Amino acid sequence: MRGLLLLLAVFLAACGAPEPPLVVSELEITQPMPGMHMSAGFLVITNNTDESMRITKVSSPQFEAVEIHETTITDGVSRMRELPALVVPPESRLVLERGGKHLMLMRARDLQESVTLEFFSEDVPVLSVNYSFSKDERK
Repeated sequence: MRGLLLLLAVFLAACGAPEPPLVVSELEITQPMPGMHMSAGFLVITNNTDESMRITKVSSPQFEAVEIHETTITDGVSRMRELPALVVPPESRLVLERGGKHLMLMRARDLQESVTLEFFSEDVPVLSVNYSFSKDERK
């Protein structure tokens, strides 16, 4: 009987909802500075699949452009460059953070209480997330 209950528990766990291929956590989007129309996005992307996931484009209805950037420091000089894509290794996390890889959100339009980010692999949408500014961040 005990073995049957254990088998039933394993079966029920296996029948649970599958994990989505990509998951975003620790999302933070900065409010543009007064008079500026640029923002930055920091987040963690988790790949729950056994294959690399390549993100080639990110867009947002609240910004005219979203670019994937990386900050590097060479000889004490900080430089930022655009990257063609982000690759999230299988069953791993990719951290986008200050001073490293991050998103640059440019030319804000209709920026109110939240921002939607849409992630693409080539022209195929693979993930959409929403970020709501706290009451203290809202203009």
